Amino acid sequence: MRKPYQICLLMLLVCLVPAVASAQSFRVQCPTSTITHPTATSNNSEPAYAGPTYAGTSGYPAAPAHVNGAIKCQQISGGDGYSTMGDGTQTYMFSFGPLSGISDIANGLPGTEFPSVFNTVTPGLLQPGDPATTGITYNGAVGLVPDRDALAAGSCTGLCLDGHVDPRQIMDVGVMNGNIPAPLMAIDEDDEFFLTLTNVGMIMRPDLFEQHTVHFHGYPNASSFYDGVPDASVAINIGASFTYYYLAPDAGTYFWHCHITPPEHLQMGMVGQLYVRPRQNRATGALYAALQQQQLDLRTKCDSTTDILCSNPLPAVNTGATGGGKYAYNDGDGSTAYDVEYPIQIHGFDPSFHFIGMTFNPEEFADMKDKFFLLNGRSYPDTVTPGPLQTQSADGVNHFSQPLPTIINIPAGKKALLRISDLDVTEYQTLASIGIPMNVVGINAKLLRDQAGNNLNYNTNSITLAGGESLDVILDATDTTKYPSGSVFYLYTPNLDHLSNDAENFGGLMTEVHIN
Repeated sequence: MRKPYQICLLMLLVCLVPAVASAQSFRVQCPTSTITHPTATSNNSEPAYAGPTYAGTSGYPAAPAHVNGAIKCQQISGGDGYSTMGDGTQTYMFSFGPLSGISDIANGLPGTEFPSVFNTVTPGLLQPGDPATTGITYNGAVGLVPDRDALAAGSCTGLCLDGHVDPRQIMDVGVMNGNIPAPLMAIDEDDEFFLTLTNVGMIMRPDLFEQHTVHFHGYPNASSFYDGVPDASVAINIGASFTYYYLAPDAGTYFWHCHITPPEHLQMGMVGQLYVRPRQNRATGALYAALQQQQLDLRTKCDSTTDILCSNPLPAVNTGATGGGKYAYNDGDGSTAYDVEYPIQIHGFDPSFHFIGMTFNPEEFADMKDKFFLLNGRSYPDTVTPGPLQTQSADGVNHFSQPLPTIINIPAGKKALLRISDLDVTEYQTLASIGIPMNVVGINAKLLRDQAGNNLNYNTNSITLAGGESLDVILDATDTTKYPSGSVFYLYTPNLDHLSNDAENFGGLMTEVHIN
């Protein structure tokens, strides 16, 4: 016979179950204005850079002379899905998927949006697999709906969008909709970035109660609370959402991943890329003068006498370069100029590990060995297949599993910036460019320049990255005699065992460079 205190404890636990469940909810956040971006109407485009927002030592001014950057928002799901390898194998993944910018993601673009795009009501009823299912063109936050209770109470007017979402829409689109790579993110320096992660659960593994986080690897985040390392911040449970906040201070190529059981979740596919565009893109007039203005911003000031790790020292020579173009970094001399850019994420899959991950835990981490080698989630010839790759998941619906092709198209007489990152768990990876030398201008989101202002960029035919590293590489095709329109070159790995996907004649790390 149970004792009275045991019965009371049992009743208390039963009562707590619905309370805990109700505490979990799907929400999004995308403010139209903030303290640092006070005017809502100006936060939907990037303003020209005229001078630093932050200057002096007294903190942020109540009325800054210059408001730079804008507000950007994105929503992603954490769950599972399938992808298709070069030999036709369907591979199970733990993965992130898009819950905003779904049309842009399907077209190989970042899913990061201005508030005017993000804060829009979902048109109609989205279907599982959208946009692969119906071809819908929608880039707002999936599931965002008016707060009907607030409307009924008269506490708000208009659309009444306050972050409430329709959980059915979230589940319909987010479940089994994992991408490899994870949704692409792109912001500009001085932007405020609001990233909502919604954990929709792993439908193929209902026995797992996996939490997920977003960790921006190598990103100079001032707050550990938003760093995604669960020991020092938070982790997101199934059925819950959490909005990360980042203020973009330093240009460069970064990447992000889940920091729950990192070797497992990275190997299973929870990895993505982020890049930050420099202020220099928005500067007018002489670039050297614009970079001098940026040195007045105490967050990014580069004083070689006190800071040996500064990211953008003044160039040793004023080349007289003027703004109005695209640059990888705030270089001040135009040395990182480019015309088109391509993010390239290197990754590897162990098919046995992924199969075990679909059936039981724990996996044998020590025996992990990659056999599928991927560029943006694909291997050759899928790397040069335009448009998103579709995979039919266990729900019987086609999903855009690998939305990002890797074919590099350079206009004749122009330059291409390759933003290369390696998030492989078990292998070093090498890429070689035969025909067009690779000019390496940045490593791990740092401009290659010494503290005296001398450029340290170099030309090479091959680069090698370990897991957790990134490189910014420029392919210069401005010499139309050497690189005439119609030319085709190859970017591939000289590691021959990485040129196959566990089967003969199915290429691994290889793609094509077209001059057109």
